Amino acid sequence: MEPHELTLAQALELLAKKEVSSVELTQALLARMEATEPSVNAYLTTTPELALEQAQAADQARAKGEAGPLCGVPAGLKDVLCTQGVRTTCGSKILENFVPPFDAFLVARLKQAGMVLLGKHNMDEFAMGSSTENSGFGPSHNPWDLDAIPGGSSGGTAASVAAGTSLFSVGTDTGGSIRQPASHCGVVGMKPTYGRVSRFGLVAFASSLDQAGPITRTVADAAAVLQVIAGHDPADSTSAPQPVPDYSAALGRGVKGLKLGVPAEFFVEGLDQEVEQSVKAAMAVLEQQGAELVPISLPHTDYALAAYYIIAPAEASSNLARYDGVKYGMSVRREEAGLLDMYLDSRSQGFGDEVIRRIMLGTYALSAGYYDAYYGKAGQVRTLIRRDFDQAFEQVDAIVGPVTPSPAFGLGQKVDDPLQMYLSDVFTLSTNLAGLPGMSVPCGFSAKGLPIGLQIIAPHFAEETILAVGAAYQEATDHHHKRPPL
Repeated sequence: MEPHELTLAQALELLAKKEVSSVELTQALLARMEATEPSVNAYLTTTPELALEQAQAADQARAKGEAGPLCGVPAGLKDVLCTQGVRTTCGSKILENFVPPFDAFLVARLKQAGMVLLGKHNMDEFAMGSSTENSGFGPSHNPWDLDAIPGGSSGGTAASVAAGTSLFSVGTDTGGSIRQPASHCGVVGMKPTYGRVSRFGLVAFASSLDQAGPITRTVADAAAVLQVIAGHDPADSTSAPQPVPDYSAALGRGVKGLKLGVPAEFFVEGLDQEVEQSVKAAMAVLEQQGAELVPISLPHTDYALAAYYIIAPAEASSNLARYDGVKYGMSVRREEAGLLDMYLDSRSQGFGDEVIRRIMLGTYALSAGYYDAYYGKAGQVRTLIRRDFDQAFEQVDAIVGPVTPSPAFGLGQKVDDPLQMYLSDVFTLSTNLAGLPGMSVPCGFSAKGLPIGLQIIAPHFAEETILAVGAAYQEATDHHHKRPPL
């Protein structure tokens, strides 16, 4: 097995046995990046010198018996997470040269655990998108088919893990931005409960929805990364002061006796036949392992898309007001132009079309005379959606269904049709509105060889249940062992 094909667990085992050094592993992944990046474009910034320094330090720490839980493993991070001294662009021209003076909380945790940073991953600008085509620096490509999208907004992150240029990574999920690209790229992507992972240093898109989580090759690897990044952070007022369990202990629980809900609203007209067949086959595997499949209803699912596209743009409008060309980021100054001209020039030239579209939507929804009719009403619908899940979880332990309506579509296919693009997240964004944890696990392939994912959703802070279900499914199948022919 080549170094870039390793799982996180396999890499840690080889490092512990001293069968490979962190420097050797890092050099192998840097070589893999050099070979694949021209066609995949998963990275916006690479840090080879820093990575080799950190790898050398990791080897020294391991020799002294001071290895952290991720010591010496090379990985990249989504470029929405602040990294001290390393460029953080959020996929936007307006932050093209921004270098944060501090690390995000979870980045500091990963460094303490011994991660080796290879660079920052490509993404839809400010995490607004479902295909990575909204990046200010060109789209990422799906390693399974270079003419297909990798998903978004964590498209570069999922593509990197699939391509073997990161042995694990951390993305962010506002409406499906971890699970959807994980599904399209044939890897595991987990969105934890809102508040489980600190948002300090995560550049905000929609503050009540954003949550960071692991993208890995296996469920066991996701558990290991979540163990490091989860936990209370006093610097984040939305960080939950909940104890962090031993996630790896949940991996061997199995699904015997678990009730898994199957929402009628997730199997509707418009769902691709190949996706439906793969997901139902995955559910049958779980049933064979002792789980009980229970038909359920989430009656307000039809309203989730509309509610999301009022709440998320409204919060984005407020959060992105800080990019004014004054304090940091891109500043366009014309001679004899006034302050208002500077604001207009900096924002119109710095932001891409999709970000401008959402700022305008959000500003309108928050404007005088429309706040109650739009944002207020969307908040009420959000409450109804959360109640749907609460009632469902009175009957079942977890919910299973598709991640996306179809396998990855072609680059450029939906870029001029925002509504069709928004529908890509129709099965994922309701969990963000409700603050629930969810995961995508590879469960099959289309006739064209494109990956398909199974979504697993659980009650608040029940990540252990998701990990148990996902691990049991991977124990019985081999989809996660397959690698793209890149």
